[in-house]
Amino acid sequence: MSFQLTEEQESLRRTVQKFAEKEIAPIAAEAEEKAEFHREIFEKLADIGLLGIACPEEYGGAGLDYSTYIVVVEEIAKHCLATAVGLGVQNLPQIMIDRFGTKEQKEKYLSPLSSGKKLGAFALTEPGAGSDASSLKTSAVRDGDGYVLNGTKVFITHGGVADIYLVMAKTQPEKGAHGISSFIVEDGTPGFSFGKVEKKMGLRASPTREIIFEDCRIPRESLVGKEGDGFKIAMIALDSGRITIGAAAVGVAQAALNEAVKYAKQREQFGQPIASFQGIQFMLADMATSIRAARNLVREAAYLKDSGQAFSHVAAMAKLYATDTAMKVTTDAVQIFGGYGYMQDYPVERLMRAAKVTQIVEGTNQIQRMVIARNLLK
Repeated sequence: MSFQLTEEQESLRRTVQKFAEKEIAPIAAEAEEKAEFHREIFEKLADIGLLGIACPEEYGGAGLDYSTYIVVVEEIAKHCLATAVGLGVQNLPQIMIDRFGTKEQKEKYLSPLSSGKKLGAFALTEPGAGSDASSLKTSAVRDGDGYVLNGTKVFITHGGVADIYLVMAKTQPEKGAHGISSFIVEDGTPGFSFGKVEKKMGLRASPTREIIFEDCRIPRESLVGKEGDGFKIAMIALDSGRITIGAAAVGVAQAALNEAVKYAKQREQFGQPIASFQGIQFMLADMATSIRAARNLVREAAYLKDSGQAFSHVAAMAKLYATDTAMKVTTDAVQIFGGYGYMQDYPVERLMRAAKVTQIVEGTNQIQRMVIARNLLK
């Protein structure tokens, strides 16, 4: 495992940096303030081959490994976490359909998702099933040559704007986690509707919405994998998603550090730049050290995944440490800015609000500690 990017990865990083500076950065703050979702950004990401970055080339994707994928996610997150999260959500159904789907499902769904013609979403969380995902209540009852779905999902990223949803529902409730199955549900299916649009503290440029199934009939061909595979599919998806969120958190933290360094050099108090004060220097040093450690931990998790080794516990470590780092670094950045940091005229307050959600999504950081501890004690 190398700690340095390959020439190809560095070239891609620079391409993404230029794209983000031109297309994302100019609209990020306003989109966040107004809670505006810019689908055209995802169309432009598709134009440069990033919406299907982890999708096989035979289905229109880039076919790149996770170690390259996280480089892209981190770079985009420096400019807009909402876009980085959206990129992750777009790739997640592709990864799961590619791994567990039938040939027909791959041919039908992967190309539209990787090309950006269709947006994807992942629907697991429910009002009473957050960290305890196996307690979900949405049901999928076999009926003739299909299934009938009933239930409600909440906090669904891309809810209401996605075209293809990967949905977890119980086919055999008496079996608990082993009775959960995974289904593809398309927007426009009768009985499938949308509820409350969430008003969030941060990540407001990424739509989060309730989705509702009321006697929603889907064909048998919508089942991904076998009946009872759903919880396994969801957990594998979360393991991969934790690496992605870790990379996004590193991007947010790096952006905050960059802003703090620049401000500390410019801001003068007591007749000199505040960067000359040891108290500020120590804060910046700790921020930089934590970010580098977080980045390397995320890269290790991606390396283990790419090489086919056990990575679940390292993904949990990466997600835990990187997101806690993002929260600490953005908070310290606001402190370095002082009163100005609390104002929307400067970007660090937005970064601080964005950082918070990374400690919650893809499994709370308390859940990550449980995953890590169980691995140690097994």
